[in-house]
Amino acid sequence: MGRTKEAIAEGLSIATAAARLTVRNRILVETIARGGQFESELFADFARTTLHALADEQDQAAERVTHQRKRAWGRFSDSSGTHDYRDRDTRNLRRRAKQSRGVAKELRALADDPERVKTLVADARIAAWGDVEANLRQRLDVEGMTADADPEYAQMRKARMDALRMVDLARLASQAKRRAKDKAAADGDEADEAASEKTAAKKKKSATP
Repeated sequence: MGRTKEAIAEGLSIATAAARLTVRNRILVETIARGGQFESELFADFARTTLHALADEQDQAAERVTHQRKRAWGRFSDSSGTHDYRDRDTRNLRRRAKQSRGVAKELRALADDPERVKTLVADARIAAWGDVEANLRQRLDVEGMTADADPEYAQMRKARMDALRMVDLARLASQAKRRAKDKAAADGDEADEAASEKTAAKKKKSATP
């Protein structure tokens, strides 16, 4: 494998990892935070969109490098900064543009391959479940901690009780208040409807000869 092909393969690996992370985050938001269902095809569509967006970024990077190479052509003075390129840099800039276009091409090929997209989504789902499992394990470890196992149990117990009082109980009270308000509104609507029906019945009876 040549130097350019190696760079393209490495760039593709990095971009694919970024796409997998993006899909994983989407899965966590849609299925955990919003209580939705995991639907493979929906996340596959999102994965394809993500891959195409990453490919566009690579093409844009290639365009920037190409522009920098054209500006550097024929300039032989000393460089004044990292991105102040000179004629001696044009070969490297040409290689970088080629690498970026190569990564973009591979990303679009990946996006157009249903099986590879399916694998990416499956890997993202496993990663998402790993995050959920790790968080649950950590919470269970904290909740299951005893005074004998934790030398700071007393101090942490006070912090947990404060959190329970200030956050959890307040949230439960707010939820109970909202449910009571909704129930009162619903009961009021039912009472109004019953009164309307009763009035209509009286009018109908009085209109009867």
